[in-house]
Amino acid sequence: MADYIYLLQTRLTPAQQKALATVRDIARSRSLTVFLVGGAVRDLTSGAPIRDLDVVVQGAAPKLRKDLEKAGGLLVGESETFQSLYFHFPGGVRMEVGSALSISYPKPGRPVAKAANILDDLHRRDFTANAMAISLNEGSYGLLMDPLNGVADIENRELRLVSNYGFIEDPARMVRAARLSARLGWHMEERTQARYDTGKKENYIGAMNAAARGYETEEIIREEDPLRVLRRLESEGWMKHLFPAWTSGKANEAELNRLRDAVDQLNIMGIYPDPSAAYFPLMTAKLAPKDVSTLKKSFARPGFAKQIDALEAQGKAFGVQFMAKDSSAPSIAWKLLGSAVPESVLWLAHHTKSAPVQARFKAFFNEWPQARQRIPYAVMQEMRITPDLSGYEALIEQIFFALMDAKLDTVEAIKAFLEPFSPPAPPPPINMRRRAVKRETKPSKSRSKKVVIAAVEGATTTEAVPIPVGAIAKPTPPRKAEKGSEAAIAPVAKAAAPKSAAKAVASKPVMKPVVKAVKAAKAAQTVKGKATPAKGKLDKGKAKKPAVKKVAKAVRKPTVKAKSVAKAKGPAKAAEKLIKRPPSKGAAKTVAKTTVKPKANAKKASKPKATAKKAVPTKKAKPQPKSRPKSKPKSKPKGRR
Repeated sequence: MADYIYLLQTRLTPAQQKALATVRDIARSRSLTVFLVGGAVRDLTSGAPIRDLDVVVQGAAPKLRKDLEKAGGLLVGESETFQSLYFHFPGGVRMEVGSALSISYPKPGRPVAKAANILDDLHRRDFTANAMAISLNEGSYGLLMDPLNGVADIENRELRLVSNYGFIEDPARMVRAARLSARLGWHMEERTQARYDTGKKENYIGAMNAAARGYETEEIIREEDPLRVLRRLESEGWMKHLFPAWTSGKANEAELNRLRDAVDQLNIMGIYPDPSAAYFPLMTAKLAPKDVSTLKKSFARPGFAKQIDALEAQGKAFGVQFMAKDSSAPSIAWKLLGSAVPESVLWLAHHTKSAPVQARFKAFFNEWPQARQRIPYAVMQEMRITPDLSGYEALIEQIFFALMDAKLDTVEAIKAFLEPFSPPAPPPPINMRRRAVKRETKPSKSRSKKVVIAAVEGATTTEAVPIPVGAIAKPTPPRKAEKGSEAAIAPVAKAAAPKSAAKAVASKPVMKPVVKAVKAAKAAQTVKGKATPAKGKLDKGKAKKPAVKKVAKAVRKPTVKAKSVAKAKGPAKAAEKLIKRPPSKGAAKTVAKTTVKPKANAKKASKPKATAKKAVPTKKAKPQPKSRPKSKPKSKPKGRR
């Protein structure tokens, strides 16, 4: 089922929505329930254009007359029999406000009405497609009432009588059936068609009263295409009973077609005039003036005849205002066309012979709307002017009018125009992420001692200390690093060169005491195998031991970073071997020989003197090896003399 709340919001024009809301509020203030009925509900359901609005209140509708007139409605007629009021609201909105009634026909064409509820009112209607209602009340807004299954007949595009005696009770319904068939292109249901043919043969139309005759005659003028409806009624023979002097040959067909084109163009531009008053002079162009006057008097709404007579004067007055000097700017002319009476705009657009007026209407239909396509949405986005900004729609209209008047020809002019509307730039976002801190692996005390001693040994000699083949461990594949484990150091130590170990260790601030100790150890070494201590004479085999001990004691508690430890792992194993097994006299000679006779690659060794600055004194502590050596030395080194 269709969503009638959505249809009421989208299918009705803004003027129709406003008029309907006005009637709804006034009825609620009087504690009356109100419903939208008749042709408006049918057109909402079928998708046809909504030409007028029929509203029914459960109560006395004539009591709302003064309130509706105060709200801007123009009363153009009323019916005492059906307790109905006919209004014109601004924007070309036609509305009939009536009471919910139950009608009986003691005689054909002689209705008798009495107050009833909405369901009784729907059952007294002519066709099932017109016997539907939409609630406009609080709590049930948009609710469809269809007691006679009119939706099914709309889907079948057919007219079906509500009552089997519908044509006998009200013969005007036969004229209405032909008029709706011509407008909508529908056909009558089989039984309805049979009763229609019977009514024509039995001359039911003779019982039609004068009020119904004037109402149906006026409805021809109010059709979207009145000439087509007039021809259909003429072919059915109904015009002989309505107004015999009025035929399709008395109309100006060419001007009617041109007027309908103007109506379509104005609708596209958002202007919705009621063309009925403009149609009448063209539909009766060849009719005698006396017959025209008689035809106007027969209308059920006397106010409609007054509108026809006043239309020409209103159109001419608007033409003078439209061509005034203060309206020369396109934007001012655009606003004037949107705020004027739509029927006056339609009359001027169709009847004017002035070339300047025609040129302005041509620009209004074709040229001025193109300014909307030049609205600089990209520049507005760059300047942070977005749809969620307050007053965005009003700003779009200002830009549109400025472009229409050719005031914004360059990008610089557009930016200067938009600068007052540009909001300040937002502050930069706060970065909540913390800086990534590199966590250092802290090796064990025994591991640190071994690495430092190895670095000292590599730094105090001009050549790497020869390492037994069996002392070098085979490389192991890299594993996932663990905090404080040797597996985290192995992959880096594998790629480190022995000659760069001393340089890497010396470059760290933590190793300053080590460098100082290295310098002291070098001073105590022998030149060409001779020991030259500063105080006293030392044995050749004992010359190096105090220096090694001094270094080991000085670097007992430093923390070596992971990279330095990893780079020094190569010579660490050799140093570990030497520390655990104190050198004998023969071994000391070997070490002395290696220090005296450097090989060719000794020149490439790094010089720790350049990086060493100041030595920080540390407490002396004896090195504590992790584990005892597997084999005891054959001869113990002698102590100091």
